[in-house]
Amino acid sequence: MTEPTEAGDSEDEPAALSPAEGSDLLEGDDKARSVQSMFDRIAPRYDLVNRIMTFRLDLRWRRRAVRELKLPKDSTVLDLACGTGDLCVNLFQAGLAPIGIDFSAGMLASGRSGAPLTQADVLRLPVPDGRVDGVTCGFALRNFTDLHAFFIELGRVTRPGGSIALVDAAEPENRLLRLGHAIYFQRIVPKIGGLLSDKNAYGYLPKSLAYLPAPEEMIASLNAAGFTDARRELLFAGAAQLITGTRS
Repeated sequence: MTEPTEAGDSEDEPAALSPAEGSDLLEGDDKARSVQSMFDRIAPRYDLVNRIMTFRLDLRWRRRAVRELKLPKDSTVLDLACGTGDLCVNLFQAGLAPIGIDFSAGMLASGRSGAPLTQADVLRLPVPDGRVDGVTCGFALRNFTDLHAFFIELGRVTRPGGSIALVDAAEPENRLLRLGHAIYFQRIVPKIGGLLSDKNAYGYLPKSLAYLPAPEEMIASLNAAGFTDARRELLFAGAAQLITGTRS
């Protein structure tokens, strides 16, 4: 759940995805530095807080993401913003070969998956074109400084026929569910995080949803990056979302 930074614009690429209006959250290099520092601080208790605040549902969502890759055994899969390695563990269990990449040295130091790990910018991956069979990313899209550039990198490193599975938080579409979700996410989650880890970090978490563009905008950007069948599915009544696609 990390990986800030940004990439330069290209005249041949569509405009960068736009976060929701009205956000006073940081952007660009300021966001990159802040997010990197934040994840370094919360790494030691990151898994514990995740399990408590999601009632362990985050484990189910990650396993679902791995299943949706639909890749054969021994396929090479990049887990981007790998954090402490939850998805890498799931990938190993599915018979796949994960490689974890994260921007936070603190997260990598807390890794426990046994997968090969690299500290790198997900917008400038140290991977040749078309080299990997799949890519996963868990609860990190909100932390990138340029989501469109991230999708372009996914298209660059994933071989034709390879697949991606990106899981992140979301807001329910149902009005009543959205209200309940807002109360829990904005009032309860920061208190849990403050008691067990870092109050400021878990105060940022609910606010960070404002960084996510409209779903149709994200899908259109993935289509442009070469994932022409990209689709989005809401999980657990809309509290989370799973975005999948196959490289054309």
